[in-house]
Amino acid sequence: MIAFPNAKINIGLNVIARRGDGYHTIETVFYPIKINDVLEIVEADQLNFQTSGIAIPGYANENLCLKAYDLLRKDFDLPFITIHLHKNIPIGAGLGGGSADAAFFIRLLNDKFELGLSLVQMENYARELGADCTFFLHNRPVFAFGKGDEFEAIHLSLSSYYLVLVMPGAHVSTGEAYRGVKPALPDESLKELIQLPIEAWRNAIKNDFEDSVFNNHPEIRGVKAALYESGALYASMSGSGASVYGIFKKEVKLPELEKICTVYYNV
Repeated sequence: MIAFPNAKINIGLNVIARRGDGYHTIETVFYPIKINDVLEIVEADQLNFQTSGIAIPGYANENLCLKAYDLLRKDFDLPFITIHLHKNIPIGAGLGGGSADAAFFIRLLNDKFELGLSLVQMENYARELGADCTFFLHNRPVFAFGKGDEFEAIHLSLSSYYLVLVMPGAHVSTGEAYRGVKPALPDESLKELIQLPIEAWRNAIKNDFEDSVFNNHPEIRGVKAALYESGALYASMSGSGASVYGIFKKEVKLPELEKICTVYYNV
């Protein structure tokens, strides 16, 4: 059985306060985009995890898919399986690829082995794996708050625009990004600002991680500037970086950025 986990971008991101559980209180808008991994599971004689595509750093047993398998196996008599993950979503990019893989994997297990899990039950498992995992079980635009796992539906469609995502060579760790942020209440909630015309987002909607990340990685700042110079209505780093996206009125090509970055068109 095969699934195609997709990435997301953050439109705005306010870091509001530190929490006692090690997380931060945030508000952001999650928006799904069309960059996909490929995830396959088949029954096997022993548990096996295989990868292809973009190299995944770290130890295989730390992958969220394996953690999800172990989590559900505590409650269900799951057979051994071979998991094959073809990685196409950039890593260390603020696109939620690992969380998407975990959420889609939970749904795959539920469907293939007829576990009978409700959406709420799948959400409870996903929350144990990461703050934004539950988003990918819904996979539609939401205003996210709390530690990023509480959602309100919003009416937002970028389908009439042209979305470009740029991945520079830099890598930004989540820890590095949070160390550079001073939590604070925003002057106006993103929930209200997202209702503005896209043309007004540039001066109203911000990502709190950008200042410190740009100072440490000026090449990422340069990507955002290049997107605006190329006519983007709005450009922003996604999550804690390092990817940067631009929203355009019409199709564009960015050959100069292609020379130094990986560019994904029409995502």
